[in-house]
Amino acid sequence: MQDLLDTSATQLAARIRRRELSPLDLLDAHIERIERVNPSINAMVHDRFEQARQEAIQAEVRLTNAPRAAPLPPLLGVPCTIQELIGVAGMPQTCGSVYRWDRIAQSDASVVARLKAAGAIVLGVTNVAEASLWLETNNLIYGRTVNPWDPQHTVGGGSGGECALIAAGGSPFGLGAGLTSSVRIPASFCGVVAHQPTAHLVPATGLWGLGASGLLDSGPIARRVEDLMPLLRIIAGPDGRDATVCNRPLLEPEHVDFSTVTVFPLTEHAGLRISPVMKEAVNRSVEVMVALGASVCTKRLPVLSETAALWGAMITDRMSGDAAEMLGDGESIPVLREALRFAFGRANHTTSALAMAMVDALRRLLPSRVTERRALAIQLRAELEEALGDHGVILHPPYTRPAPRHRGTLVTPSDFVLSALFSALGMPATSLPVGFDVSGLPLGVQVIARRGADHLTLAVAAGLERELGGWVRAQPTL
Repeated sequence: MQDLLDTSATQLAARIRRRELSPLDLLDAHIERIERVNPSINAMVHDRFEQARQEAIQAEVRLTNAPRAAPLPPLLGVPCTIQELIGVAGMPQTCGSVYRWDRIAQSDASVVARLKAAGAIVLGVTNVAEASLWLETNNLIYGRTVNPWDPQHTVGGGSGGECALIAAGGSPFGLGAGLTSSVRIPASFCGVVAHQPTAHLVPATGLWGLGASGLLDSGPIARRVEDLMPLLRIIAGPDGRDATVCNRPLLEPEHVDFSTVTVFPLTEHAGLRISPVMKEAVNRSVEVMVALGASVCTKRLPVLSETAALWGAMITDRMSGDAAEMLGDGESIPVLREALRFAFGRANHTTSALAMAMVDALRRLLPSRVTERRALAIQLRAELEEALGDHGVILHPPYTRPAPRHRGTLVTPSDFVLSALFSALGMPATSLPVGFDVSGLPLGVQVIARRGADHLTLAVAAGLERELGGWVRAQPTL
C-alpha cells in the first residue's frame, strides 16, 4: 500500500473509478500514515476518521451500484485534509486563538462543500499560525508544527500544518489559506506544490473572520502539479454569498505552447538578501524552461522597491481593524498589558503574534501613507502585467532561503514579501519543489503571471516538475 502514499490525487481518483482501488483501503492507508507521523510533526489537530470511514464505505457502495459508463464525481473516495481556519462542519475553527478555543464550525466553507460534492473525504483539520499572523505554525491551543524534513526548522505559517502533513504522505491533497503569503511559503518550506489563485477567483465564505474582508487567500496544496488545476476548477467560481468572486474562465494548462512562453528570472527583490541556493534554484529552473522551448527576457522588470510598505498598504486598505483585533477575534486586545503578561510567563499569545500586534500598534501612530502607497502598488501591478503580457512568467524564490530554524523568521521580518506582494497584487502564483539544499531541506520556486493566467503558471510548474523531479515524501524522525 506504500505506493498509495506517493500517488497524485488525480491518479488515485482514476484508479477508484476503474474499480482498481477501494476507497476504504485508500482511506485506511492514509489514516495509518497519519497515526504514524503526526505524533512527530503535530500537523493534524483534529480528526474525523470514523465519519470518513463511513463516507468511504458509502463511496464503495456507490461504485458497486453504478454502471461502468456512469459519470461519477471526479474525486470520489479520495481523502484530503483542510487547514483549521477553513470551516469544516463539526470540526474546530479556532485559528489558534485562545479567544476561540471552543469554536466549532457549524457548516462547511464553500470550498469544502464543493470538495465534498466532488466526492472527496475529509480526514480532519490541520494546524495554523495564531490568527494567521506569522510564518510559524504555532499557537497556544495546539502547539508547534515542525518541519517533516528537520524538526528544528519551521513549516512556515498559515498553511504550515497542511503542507507538513501532505509532505509526509498523510494526505493526497488539501486546502490552505493565509494572510497573503498563504500557501506558497509553507509549500516551499515543506517541499509540496501549491497554487495561489488569481484574486476573486475562489470564494472565502466560511473562512475564519478575515476571509470576509478578502484578506485570506485560499488555494489547493498537493503532491503533484497535475492535481492543482482540477482542484481549482472545483473550488473556483461564485457561491452566491461572497460578492467579491467573479466568474472568470479557467484555461487548460495542457494547451500552453512553451515556445510562446517568455521567462523573466527574478533573483533580486527590494534589497532583501536572497541566499545563493535560492538564486541557483531559479537559474536552474530557467535553464529547464529554455530547454523546453521558452525564451528568456533579461530586461529588468519594474523596480520592486519598498515592497513591505506596498504590501502593508494593500492590506490596510482592506482591513477594518488591526492585528490586535485579529488576535482578539474582533475585539482588540490590550497590547501593552499582554506584553507584560508575556514578560511574566503568562502570555495569551505566541511571541510572533504579539510582536506583530505591537509593531502594528506603533505603525498606526505614525503618519499614514496608505493611499499613496496603494496607488504605487496598483501602478506596479499595471507595469508588471504590461511587461509579462499574455505569455510571460516570473520565476522567483517564494522566500529568501530554505526553511529557517524555529523563530528564525523573526530575524528577517520583511522576507515574506517575496510571496506576499504578488498575492496583494492579485496575481496567480504556483510554488513547487525543485530539489534540496546540502542539509536536506527542500528548495522551492514560484511561477507568477498576470491576473487570470493561472493556467500559464500551472503549465510552467508542470514542465519544471517533469524535469526536476518534484515532490518526494518526507520521512519524519519517529
